[in-house]
Amino acid sequence: MQKKLKKIALDTNIFLKSFIKKQKKTNLISPMRYGLFPGGKKIRSKILIDIGSLFNINYKILIKIGAAIECIHAYSLIHDDLPCMDNDRFRRGKLSTHVKYNESTAVLAGNSLLTMAFEILSDKKLILTDNVKVNLIKQLSKCSGHRGIAGGQFLDLTFENKKISQKKIVDMAIKKTGKLFSFCCMVPAIIKNKDINNIKLFEKIGAEIGLLFQISDDLIDYKGKTKKAGKKTNKDNKQGKATLISLLGYRKTIIYGEKIKNNIINNLKKYGSKSKNINETLNYILKRKK
Repeated sequence: MQKKLKKIALDTNIFLKSFIKKQKKTNLISPMRYGLFPGGKKIRSKILIDIGSLFNINYKILIKIGAAIECIHAYSLIHDDLPCMDNDRFRRGKLSTHVKYNESTAVLAGNSLLTMAFEILSDKKLILTDNVKVNLIKQLSKCSGHRGIAGGQFLDLTFENKKISQKKIVDMAIKKTGKLFSFCCMVPAIIKNKDINNIKLFEKIGAEIGLLFQISDDLIDYKGKTKKAGKKTNKDNKQGKATLISLLGYRKTIIYGEKIKNNIINNLKKYGSKSKNINETLNYILKRKK
């Protein structure tokens, strides 16, 4: 699993560095690169490639699309860390972008990474039909805006220090984290021009994977160590964050996560041995330590 993640991370970063190098040099390139590299484990790209293998999608095409996804993810983290949001000084084992540079630069670097994602998807070197590209851009836009990441972050901040129902916490987590995973899972079905019901099935599977990832993140925050996590831990409780752990407790949250994982695996059983990679990734997500 670790070898596969490292290869995907390496290939994704090689593409991103090449793509940025070809762009006109501006003052924002440095903070953009800082927020983007070396990046995390590329679990979203791994999910994309795992689902892509179910449909026999070309690996190099998926790496390019994964690079766009990583730009969106990096933008969201840069903005999440801002003092007006979660006020985190460390991310991925180093100073947050706004601490390394300043707040306004971090906002603009994040915005630039957001828009660069769509440059990647619309690039002529991405060998897909125009109709598929337009659909991918449309879906990624939906997953990134007020119906997705931005909307989920709004709810996350709004729910602080309030008693929130399980349904609302799950809805918030799916928007904040799950929507980008939904996009990862929809991409191969969109590329293969599958019918709307098939695409919606993978959208739902992606949302569940994102929820599983958020549960894992919350568990790491609850019991993890700052040095291993690469960011400050035990902050959810201090900030009064609405999480499943705060509602259900630590052990019941682990059980809940296992149920979600098993449900996803059952939904992918029809793909037989082809689903081995995605099953491996799901187990890794829930059991990761950092």
